[in-house]
Amino acid sequence: MDTAPSPRPDSAALAATVASLQPRARTELAELVAFRSVADEAQFPKSECEAAANWVADALRAEGFEDVALLDTPDGTQSVYGYLPGPEGAPTVLLYAHYDVQPPLDEDAWLSPPFELTERDGRWYGRGAADCKGGFIMHLSALRALKAHGGVPVGIKMIVEGSEEQGTGGLQQYAEAHPELLAADTIVIGDAGNFRPGVPTVTASLRGMMLMRVEVRTLAGNLHSGMFGGAAPDALAALIRTLDSLRAPDGTTVIDGLEPDGTWEGLHYPEENFRADAKVLDGVDLIGSGTVGDRLWARPAVTVLGIDCPPVVGATPSVHAHAAALISLRVPPGVNAADTAKLLRAHLESHVPWNAQVTTELIGQGEAFSADTTSPAYVSMAEAMRVAYPGQEMQTAGMGGSIPLCNTLAALYPDTEILLIGLSEPEAQIHAANESVSPEELERMSLTEALFLLNYAESKR
Repeated sequence: MDTAPSPRPDSAALAATVASLQPRARTELAELVAFRSVADEAQFPKSECEAAANWVADALRAEGFEDVALLDTPDGTQSVYGYLPGPEGAPTVLLYAHYDVQPPLDEDAWLSPPFELTERDGRWYGRGAADCKGGFIMHLSALRALKAHGGVPVGIKMIVEGSEEQGTGGLQQYAEAHPELLAADTIVIGDAGNFRPGVPTVTASLRGMMLMRVEVRTLAGNLHSGMFGGAAPDALAALIRTLDSLRAPDGTTVIDGLEPDGTWEGLHYPEENFRADAKVLDGVDLIGSGTVGDRLWARPAVTVLGIDCPPVVGATPSVHAHAAALISLRVPPGVNAADTAKLLRAHLESHVPWNAQVTTELIGQGEAFSADTTSPAYVSMAEAMRVAYPGQEMQTAGMGGSIPLCNTLAALYPDTEILLIGLSEPEAQIHAANESVSPEELERMSLTEALFLLNYAESKR
């Protein structure tokens, strides 16, 4: 173990080293993307996640990490942990990413195979390229660049989650049961991203989330729609009416007891930019009211993720006996997710028509997160971004998505600073078909992280 810090490397030399690591980063990202690591055995074999976890563990061992372990978390998945000692007396930084990914959805919509990293129009396409296998490669590139210039100036704990996209909370529960494992002076979550390419951004807030399954039953079995339709209560129609009650005519989320009028005071998101980023079709209105920032980062948002009902092909003339849906609800910082889950359940149960039988099941939930952007680590990050993105100043934005682990870490380590950065800018199209990562953003964010670790180490001396 080093007893004294090494001289600080020249920023230009460090940037050149990061650039030289890009071919290796691409090769390794291609290997990692090839694993179909969707943490849902109903869709992909569990062996795909296990293979990805082992790949991550081997990568950590190759970089000199100690105590590398596959952590069996309570939801049946594995998170990967490792520790890289730093100089004596140096602070410890926890780096986070996740190797599990969203399913590819409609594979016919992909212009190249989703689990085969493909270069096209200056971007690298593949499921998980940005969210968040690319985040892990970003961490590795930053550490390798520092090792090439005298060593990593802080102790590093690395945690790579295996079920973040499923929201089942395995790592959260594991961390709560082993609170010493992830303790650090500061935490860098590599699962966010820049407001847009070339605009260095830290994410100041995350919405909380919950997943709820609702099922409606009206009959003992399906009935002939000619003989019984018009009097027999249709469960699918009842479900549709129930789901419709979750939105006002303008699309605003309306749940009894939940306020829909929060405001966002940070970075402005022009409506025309949002329409382009979201690829809204010509003539189609945006939903809700207020600014785009209000709607994305300061207000609740409900989404129907799926409905169990007969497909159009093969449908029969029947009155349906039962139907079900999976609902996602995002809530802004300051709104308790557990309390909101109760409001959502009560709303669904009270808005089912015709006294239909309704059951609800909470599948998963996570609290919203709000960062203290005035803390010292943010000063180190702002300095790093200023160098990695010449002429640009660090911006703060919200993110409509959720990383439930953030609140768990904030509760476990109330004195620890938490920063959110990453590769998921709008062009990345995470969770959608043709997800991609910008190699330029990967390079610049790897340099940003390396510079941050240097700055942070110096600030703690």
